[in-house]
Parts: sequence; C-alpha cells; structure tokens
Amino acid sequence: MILIDTTKELNNACKILKKQKVIAIDCEFIREKTYYPIPCLIQVGYEDGAFLIDPIAKDLDMSSFFLLMQNKKILKVFHSGRQDIEIIYNLSGKVPTPVFDTQIAAQACGLGECVSYENLVKVYCHVDLDKSCRLTNWQLRPLTKEQLEYASGDVTYLITCYEKIKNHLEENKRETWIKEELDDLIDISHYEVDTDKSWQRIRHNSRSVSFLNALKVLASWREKRAIKHNTIRQNIIKDDMLINIATAFPKTLEELKQVRGMRSDLIRSVLATEIIEQLNKLEQDGFDKNITKINNQKDINLSASQQSLYEILRLLLKIKSNEYGVVAHLISSERNLRDYIKNPKNRNSIVKGWRYEVFGKYAEDFKQGKLCLTYNPKEHNIEIKEL
Repeated sequence: MILIDTTKELNNACKILKKQKVIAIDCEFIREKTYYPIPCLIQVGYEDGAFLIDPIAKDLDMSSFFLLMQNKKILKVFHSGRQDIEIIYNLSGKVPTPVFDTQIAAQACGLGECVSYENLVKVYCHVDLDKSCRLTNWQLRPLTKEQLEYASGDVTYLITCYEKIKNHLEENKRETWIKEELDDLIDISHYEVDTDKSWQRIRHNSRSVSFLNALKVLASWREKRAIKHNTIRQNIIKDDMLINIATAFPKTLEELKQVRGMRSDLIRSVLATEIIEQLNKLEQDGFDKNITKINNQKDINLSASQQSLYEILRLLLKIKSNEYGVVAHLISSERNLRDYIKNPKNRNSIVKGWRYEVFGKYAEDFKQGKLCLTYNPKEHNIEIKEL
C-alpha cells in the first residue's frame, strides 16, 4: 500500500501498472453538496498490492493515470463501478476501457442482483471487512492509517473476487451473458450531461402537454444552474416545487407568488425572474405537442389476459433463473417481459442468444400450449412439463 501525492510517484506507479493484465479500481469521494462528485482518493490494486492516489494533492499531474485508463491491454475491474467511472470521466473526459464489473458479473453466478462488495469478499475471500471508515471525511488530510488500510482493501480483495468470478463464468460458459451490461456500463451517454433530459428523472403522474413542456424547460434551467454553480439541484429548487410551478404555469411574478408552497425568499430572488422568463419564452416558442411522459419499468399496459400471461411467465422466469443460478433480471427485466407479451412480433432479447436457450424457448412453448406448470405436492415445488 503506497500513498501517491506527487507526479513523479504517480508516473513510476503507472510504469508498474502498465505491465499488468488486470488492475482493480475504486474511488472514495464526496458528493453531498456538489453537482459533481469530489474525488478524494483513487485506489488501484494489482497482483502485488495497491497504489493509493491522492487527487487532492497540489500540482499532481494525472496524465499518466488517464493514459493507463485508456490502455486496451489492461482490464480495469470495478465493483458497482458507475460512480467510479463517472469520476474518471469527469477528470479526463473519457471512460476507462476495457472494464469488468464484479457486481454485474455476480448476477450470472447466483449471488443476487446488487451484491455488496462486503458480501462478495465474504463469499470469495472468507474475510469480514471492517466498514467503519466508509463514512469518514475523505477530504481531510492527512488520511489516517485506518482509512488507508480500508481503501487498500477495496481493491486488493477485488482482484481475488474477479479471478474467482471469471473462473466461474468460464467453467459454465457464461462469459457472454454479461456482455450487454458491461457494454452499457461504458456507454458515454451515461456520463455526458444532457440538460434537456433532466426532467425525465422527476417523478410525477401528469400527462398534460403544457405541464410536461413546462417541466422540461424548468428542469433544464435548474440543471444548467446547478452545473454552473456546482451545487445539487435541490439547493436551487426542489422537485415538488418545480412540479407545482409547472402545473400552475405562472406568467408573472404575481402569479408565481400564488403557486402552492412558494417561499417568499424565492420570490425575492433572481430565480423567480428567471423562472418567469423561461415559461414566457416557452409560450412564445410554442409547445412540443409530441412530448409524452417517460414510462418507467412497469408502464406497458397489458390487457387482462395479457396480464395473466405476464404473471405466469414471470413465475416461469423465476423457475428458470433459479435452475441456472442467475438473477432473473439478467435474463429479462419486468419491462422487457411486458414488451415481449405486448409486442410478440418484435425481436425481443428474450428470443435471442443465451436468453432464448435459458428462458425464451420455454416462454414460446408455453404460449403455444406445448408445456405447462404443475405443482408437485411431494416435492413442494412447481415443475415444468411438456404436453
């Protein structure tokens, strides 16, 4: 375990890491009060130990580390790596490649959909991690011995977990089962900020065209302000107030005052003027009449008979996922299963590749009356039988 806080030390460390085939990456960060996460420590594990990089260190040039992240000969292993990859993207403008995520891969090993790193280490390394340092202030310097040991453990054990998961996937010929999820992990669209889509994360039940247009414009305005001032969205204006304003669609400051829950300090601030300007401009430019509420995982409406079929196929999915020892969601999400029933002519992922072999062909046979589900009272389980 070596703490690196100078460019020379980092360059020397990267020369060693450059010779590795696999390295493990983890980041300690804080993001409670800022739009962008503040990187406080970057841990890099390899077969002989770990380097701990201090991104807060004065005048530290991280160019050699960023080059390492783009080296296609070195596999970068993460556990639940989306936020870690986001940090690397924010610092360098690029996502690391190639990558492997042990939380994603664990789904194909029967360890659950969102297995924690702590449980993964317990399963594969038979070690109970001390998590007492997890919520310490990683911005404070100097870092304590306990913090450094904790941070090192986040990557040294990760190498061992990766190797055992990799062996399991290879032995069971499941390497391709997680390819789509790993490809999605490094999809740059997840890390680029599109302010015009920020309204889609706000939960509401309205389908009004005027409301949706107003919410989209106001959410985009708030997102840009949050980015500019590097603060969290809720510090500018909370979601529920944004919804109230979009619903009322005020044209003047006087009308804005009447919005339910409106604070007097907000009315007196520059935010109130900007809100009215955004809504007036929207009305002048005209509404997007094709705008629709973004559906969530379950928002594919099925008829009564289709809903019955969905419930049976969901049970069949559970049976097959248990049989193969994989997470059901890895085979099919609820939304994907609903789409398979709603739009049978679509080339759904269920009827392609390994998913077809594991589940799809049984779903197709059931729909065609070629098999059924029966309860075995002796074994106390549900069985799949051909007709």
